[in-house]
Amino acid sequence: MIRKIIHIDEDRCNGCGLCASACHEGAIEMQDGKAKLVRENFCDGFGDCLPACPTGAISFEEREAPAYDEDAVKKAKEEEKFTGCPGKKMVQFNSREREETTNKRVSSQLAQWPCQIKLVPASAPFFKGAKLLIAADCTAYAYANLHEDFMKGKVTIIGCPKLDGVDYTEKLTAILSENDIKSVTVVRMEVPCCGGLERAAEMALKSSGKFIPWQIVTISIDGKILD
Repeated sequence: MIRKIIHIDEDRCNGCGLCASACHEGAIEMQDGKAKLVRENFCDGFGDCLPACPTGAISFEEREAPAYDEDAVKKAKEEEKFTGCPGKKMVQFNSREREETTNKRVSSQLAQWPCQIKLVPASAPFFKGAKLLIAADCTAYAYANLHEDFMKGKVTIIGCPKLDGVDYTEKLTAILSENDIKSVTVVRMEVPCCGGLERAAEMALKSSGKFIPWQIVTISIDGKILD
């Protein structure tokens, strides 16, 4: 049948995952850092995902598509196959099972203030010649040794594309372009919404026109380094 359904422009998608969270039917999932309409029969065509998209990557189109299957959506929810955004899935950890490595008090390695990407000035003097750490907010809580393993010797800026609701590309591009940044490390969580932070850093590196050594480190929700 011909009906109204959403269209996702992958070139404009920044991988933030906000649309996947906004889609109550579970029609959208994050795959390879991009939003995908994976269940056309779960899309009701109302467009709750449209206002959630910060880059305007989602629009309506009329085309051949299966009819909206409300019963299938309800069944998926009942069978707990529908999980919405994986980053919102509840998991409880048993702290007693975690190994006690040290009783030593660790000193903060935060080198400057402010540290929020939205608040820090792109021309701040502490960026001059700095090794830059771009970290997702949750990493400091999930990975216990973030200060010693990643923040030490670096200027740290943090953010959450999902909560801030912005695309950091422009701000990060300005920081990289206006300063002699020596290296870039991005530490993100494994959840899809952190893809927005990773993609913004990648786009900023390309837009800056500079060759800067960089790496991506992914932290699991139970505090392990995945890559």
